[in-house]
Amino acid sequence: MAKVLAKALDPFRLMFIEEPVLSEHTEALREIANHTSTPIALGERLFSRWDFKKILSDGVVDIIQPDPSHAGGITETRKIAAMAEAYDVALAPHCPLGPIALAACLQLDAMCPNAVIQEQSLGIHYNKSNDLLDYLVDPSVFAYADGHVAIPHGPGLGITINEEAVTRAAATGHRWRPPVWRHEDGSFAEW
Repeated sequence: MAKVLAKALDPFRLMFIEEPVLSEHTEALREIANHTSTPIALGERLFSRWDFKKILSDGVVDIIQPDPSHAGGITETRKIAAMAEAYDVALAPHCPLGPIALAACLQLDAMCPNAVIQEQSLGIHYNKSNDLLDYLVDPSVFAYADGHVAIPHGPGLGITINEEAVTRAAATGHRWRPPVWRHEDGSFAEW
């Protein structure tokens, strides 16, 4: 059904179709790509440059979406982005987590010439009780103007965390780990 849906969406000239199949089924992407002119994005569930190497060498995606919180941080994500650049594949970092993750992604966007758009979760439905701006001393660092946000400046990632707000959220049971994390034995788990 993914190829049928992809073809049906073509008239809407979408920016991209995100993960038309799970990343475990990349062999299906070539067939889907043959049925649409809409770019295909994938990668928020891939965790290393070796995971990305296969989809890049297969030429089946137009945009990769590594998540620095899951893919080894800024350095590893930069390596993934550089590898994608060599294949003329765009970058749209995945970022559904908090202000530190967003600040890291924006720093990556500033140094990756193939960055095209930045996912973020400001005011999104699953942040109703705790928006990521609640954890910043100066929330204006992520102020948007005409659909753009400036790269944060200053020490570190350019943000200052409001530690009192984090402590309050932790006391009410906010879960601070990402949706997928690596155990000490190297295996992955979901919550």
